[in-house]
Amino acid sequence: MERMKAMVIDCVTEIKTNRNPLRLVEMPVPEPGQGEILIKINACGVCHTELDEIEGRTPPAFFPIVPGHQVTGIVEDWGYGAGRFSIGQRVGVAWIASSCGKCDFCKAGLENLCPDFKATGRDVNGGYAEFMTIPEKFAHSLPDTFTDEEAAPLLCAGAIGYRSLCLAYISDNMALGLSGFGGSAHLVLKMALHRFPGIRVVVFARSEAERKFALELGADWAGGHDENPGFLLDAIIDTTPVWSPVFYALRNLKPGGRVVINAIRKENTDIGILSTVSYSEQIWMEKEIKSVANVTRKDVSEFLLLASEMQIKPEVQLYKLEDACTALIELKERKIRGAKVLKIR
Repeated sequence: MERMKAMVIDCVTEIKTNRNPLRLVEMPVPEPGQGEILIKINACGVCHTELDEIEGRTPPAFFPIVPGHQVTGIVEDWGYGAGRFSIGQRVGVAWIASSCGKCDFCKAGLENLCPDFKATGRDVNGGYAEFMTIPEKFAHSLPDTFTDEEAAPLLCAGAIGYRSLCLAYISDNMALGLSGFGGSAHLVLKMALHRFPGIRVVVFARSEAERKFALELGADWAGGHDENPGFLLDAIIDTTPVWSPVFYALRNLKPGGRVVINAIRKENTDIGILSTVSYSEQIWMEKEIKSVANVTRKDVSEFLLLASEMQIKPEVQLYKLEDACTALIELKERKIRGAKVLKIR
């Protein structure tokens, strides 16, 4: 039986004390089942969600598991009944690995809310490996505009950022706030400026470097989370892991405005701030808080087309598969310059 290299998570652990949270193994190359394709992986992005999996905030369905949900490669083989892609065709795999296709959510195009939603690299083996299988319905053609390494981070930060922008209900000449300014938010800023003529975008970020970067990309204003840009906003997209930015965001919303929380989790370290929320100042006048849960196939495919149209070229740092632990530790310690990507081949 043909074998492959992979990095696996063996158990929940704290990266602060365990500097090697992944283990390099050899395992059988998976065989594609009915309706599945086998992908020879070329690159896989490294995401904060892998840290959440390792440290137990969104624990994997089983151990050992191969993490990674920003996967690019070529179709190596088909299972019975598959044939959507040609052998050798470039494809990508995002966070959504499968859904039931039968429930009311799936029928309504909300497969991200399916009770049987499966996540790549958390519920099924992902892309920190030389091969993986996926139902062909959940793989995506990659535009020729991007290399495999450039396309990988777009499959997560870009797609989830696109969904959050759609849920913000923004249109031309509105005012949008971005709370936090990491990999997803900076793509949202570019998308908003590209799609909506006359839009004003402001950024709330804790670091001066992030604020400077936002202004360089075209933001109208940048400041701290507790600062006031001088005008009220139609919507604010929050990408932080804590609650205080949501508290301050509600103060900066117009009547009928919406805070969209684009985060897989929120820490409880500062949750006490919510006990000081003023209903009359922060909630009254039909303001909303909306969470973003996962992504749909439609989000991914639409964003890839938009990214190709916009000629988005993310800056990437490349690592060998064997150096995945180094990439994750640097991510944990905020040693970030562009997106971190494992170059498998």
